[in-house]
Amino acid sequence: MNLKAFFLTGSLAVGTVLLFTNCNNGNKSTTTTTTKTKTSTEVAKADTIDTLSIVKEHYPPLDKAKYDSLMKRLANGDTTGRWPVKNAPYPMDGAILPFHRIVAFYGNLYSKKMGILGELPPNEMLNKLRGEVKHWEKADPSIPVMPALHYIAVVAQGDGGKDGKYRYRMPFKQIDSVLVLAKKVHGIVFLDVQVALSNIRAELPLLEKYLKMPNVHFGMDPEFSMKDGTKPGRKIGTYDAEDVNYVSGYLANLVNTYHLPPKILIVHRFTKKMLTNYKNIKLRKEVQTVIDMDGWGEPDLKTGTYRYFVQGEPVQFTGFKLFYKNDIKKAPHHMLTPEEVIKRYTPHPIYIQYQ
Repeated sequence: MNLKAFFLTGSLAVGTVLLFTNCNNGNKSTTTTTTKTKTSTEVAKADTIDTLSIVKEHYPPLDKAKYDSLMKRLANGDTTGRWPVKNAPYPMDGAILPFHRIVAFYGNLYSKKMGILGELPPNEMLNKLRGEVKHWEKADPSIPVMPALHYIAVVAQGDGGKDGKYRYRMPFKQIDSVLVLAKKVHGIVFLDVQVALSNIRAELPLLEKYLKMPNVHFGMDPEFSMKDGTKPGRKIGTYDAEDVNYVSGYLANLVNTYHLPPKILIVHRFTKKMLTNYKNIKLRKEVQTVIDMDGWGEPDLKTGTYRYFVQGEPVQFTGFKLFYKNDIKKAPHHMLTPEEVIKRYTPHPIYIQYQ
């Protein structure tokens, strides 16, 4: 099994591995590389940014009947009784899910190897995102599609750095650039955190100035949460329900304090141990929680991962990740299409991420 390719300062893991527990016959990848800061005249400058920090006092009221209907449709005829999730609270007014499906491009502007977000020149990347949005709208016309940029704001590193935490915090000017790019496609932004030997309680508050904005949401990646002190990239990390509850509580407080619409929280997962005690995750009206199947590989392997670690351990909403390169490495050398994802998976994922 190959872990995500691992980068030194200013870069990150390239892809995710599926079914880590089945890796006994493989070799762990410890390859590191160094990348240089990416520059482009196409990236808007920070001094022109509209941060959208003016918060509206009122958002579209929640249509509970429509919400229930869409949640039932997303369950896609589930016969296990798990979906839709029982006893989940209705979200506050202005909720994005399940009224929209989110299609996000993942990565970082500093590296072409971290995902599609930084691989292509910005305008070309946005045009490709627009194309994926149209494809998903065609595949499932019942749910409008909202574009998003999923930006890695704290990056796990192969070098310990000055404080020995093996993570690199991206400069705010780059986050500003991502906000500008998202505005061009009328999209939202996710800020993703890979804590390495730091922890979520130390990293999340540093991004509050952005999370106070109504268009900015959050992602947490257990793969690089190394609670036992192991250097990131040596094995798969973990979060517990307690960590997820801390994050959702923090986001809920921002929603209530600044009169925001509900935040969306993405939790990546592709092994059982990446997320422990999932039944203890607390659902809140202020936060919509998505467990994102963040594994790469051939279609059947991805299907198994989704079935065991997302469908079989329900939290609230589900997500699915597609890799332009890693998904086609092995036979049948095919990345699932939107139509195939809709047909294959119960429940239907409401958040789609491309790397």
